[in-house]
Amino acid sequence: MTKEEQATALVEKIIGSASGFFNVFSIYLGHKLGLYRVLAGGPIISSRLAEATGTHERYVREWLEQQAVAGILEVGAKDGDGQTRAYSLPEGHAEVLVEEDSLNYLSPFVQLLVGAVSPLPRLLDVYRNGGGIPYGDYGQDVLEGQGGVNRAPLLQLLGGEWLPAVTEVHARLQATPPARVVDFGCGAGWSSIGLAKAYPNVQVHGLDLDAQSIAAAEKNAEDHGVADRVKFEVRDAGDPALAGQYDLVLAVECVHDMSNPIAALKVMRQLAGKGGTVIVIDERVGEQFDPPGSELEWMMYGWSILHCLPAGMADTPSAGTGTVLRPAKLAEYAEAAGFARTEELPVFADFFRFYRLHP
Repeated sequence: MTKEEQATALVEKIIGSASGFFNVFSIYLGHKLGLYRVLAGGPIISSRLAEATGTHERYVREWLEQQAVAGILEVGAKDGDGQTRAYSLPEGHAEVLVEEDSLNYLSPFVQLLVGAVSPLPRLLDVYRNGGGIPYGDYGQDVLEGQGGVNRAPLLQLLGGEWLPAVTEVHARLQATPPARVVDFGCGAGWSSIGLAKAYPNVQVHGLDLDAQSIAAAEKNAEDHGVADRVKFEVRDAGDPALAGQYDLVLAVECVHDMSNPIAALKVMRQLAGKGGTVIVIDERVGEQFDPPGSELEWMMYGWSILHCLPAGMADTPSAGTGTVLRPAKLAEYAEAAGFARTEELPVFADFFRFYRLHP
């Protein structure tokens, strides 16, 4: 490829990315302001939408026109007075933007993207000087977005498809006496709740160091009617009182964020009782660095440069893992933590790999 061809290709790539940039932030507005939820109810004009959502009509009218031009909304009449045009949200688009129980629901994904860029001035500083940005400093959009992204798959697939593929673990979770599970780094609690709903006998203990996440998890458990079997705590999982108490230690999408993953894996090994199982679910990244990479790989590096690496570097010393935790690196960490073998489980998910760590 010539220099001119390279330049043209990159210009086209950047301009194309700008379209996605504007769509992401416009969808964020529609999600946070409740515009899509009202639009899902049927065609509506700008003044009615503004009244229903407590927003300013002129801004709403401009947003509606942008959404129609972007192909997200449909509009009845293109001509005439913009204030009398009725806009609607197609049924398939409503599934993606409004229906939180759908596996296609992506509004929280957009919220998470926006949250990842919220501390940009500080990000420039850590790139120049080192250090990191604590998870909590990324704000509510990351907290809500992360939980929202994982909600449907963890409620529907964790106990419905993923763990049933691990025959021995599935059997123990169904057996008596009731299995005890610790959800290590539980976040908003959807993995804990998904387990409790799929396996009516289990007792789940969700642990996280982020108080806001635990507060959200407790509310979510109440809302889903499992608070009697799911207990959440802001607590250091390394507390000796917890050692050996659990039949299953589960760590969902959190090991790559940890400043000291080896120490965390040592704690997981201690938490598992005699015959207990440790399962780590982390990102589905490639086996090795092989640019330009897959569609998934560029996304994982995007999360890493903006959020996961800075969050993991907030404490010192830090392993500086980042989002792209490759299987060999996890196995290296597990061996250093005292595990004899790391097994990749025969479970397929679009974004995750599943590992069983053998003592």
